[in-house]
Amino acid sequence: MAQVFDRSSNALARASLVLSGLIVIALGVALNSLQRSPWVTRQGQRPDQPVPFSHKHHVEGLGLQCQYCHTSVEKSSYAGIPPTKTCMNCHSQIWTNANLLEPVRQSWATGASLQWIKVHDLPDFVYFNHEIHVNKGIGCASCHGRVDEMPLMYMQNSLQMEWCLNCHRNPAVNLRPTAEIYNMAWTGPSSDKPVWCSATGAVGPTAQQVACVETDPAASNPEMAQMSQPAELSKSAALDKAQTVADVSPAVVMPANYVKFTSQDELGHYLMKQYHIRTANELSSCEVCHR
Repeated sequence: MAQVFDRSSNALARASLVLSGLIVIALGVALNSLQRSPWVTRQGQRPDQPVPFSHKHHVEGLGLQCQYCHTSVEKSSYAGIPPTKTCMNCHSQIWTNANLLEPVRQSWATGASLQWIKVHDLPDFVYFNHEIHVNKGIGCASCHGRVDEMPLMYMQNSLQMEWCLNCHRNPAVNLRPTAEIYNMAWTGPSSDKPVWCSATGAVGPTAQQVACVETDPAASNPEMAQMSQPAELSKSAALDKAQTVADVSPAVVMPANYVKFTSQDELGHYLMKQYHIRTANELSSCEVCHR
């Protein structure tokens, strides 16, 4: 009886198995790259808005603060989109006949809201709170990029879970003094531009619990020089000492001890302790974002 399969069938079967495996691997790599691509994340895309609003012009050019338009960023889970009235506070006086602003005037006249397209749009199953991030030392530029340099708003970061977790696993790299939250040009301390911070001992919002300056307080205040940290003091001892400067009577006003920082990592870990930020394991828990 003649054989049904030729001797080469075994080699052909092995080759087909290897080829199938390679196809599956290539398909997985392609799908992984696709779901990280701007086509899916919309990273870098500039959607067509009712009015081509320029953050570069209003923030960098005119000096408007973020909070003027995004009024709820410090006290709500969302930053908020400004109502037409906010635009008309200025544009009822300037550029009153500009064709570019006709949708704004029409909205003001009819009472119908402008239909802005949300650029940073998280999935519905993700719980994100602007208030806690802003008040715990995360600057606007850390998530939104240099908005003050964007003529048209776009999403600089992917906002995927991996991106969020990278920060939650090591928040120190992004923490900054709360006074610098809205400073888009903040780059963190360095050996050339050190930062001095001190615990104020104040009871209340975290913004009041730490004071940071970019000029040597000992040089600007002679009384401060007597209480500044000795050069040989270790980092851990300096942090402990900085925490105890508030252990005085509230009626007594004393200059605080400042700790000098020359790197973002040192400053970030100091602020984590002062802002009472949870550990990386706690911040990476699923329940932080999924409620």
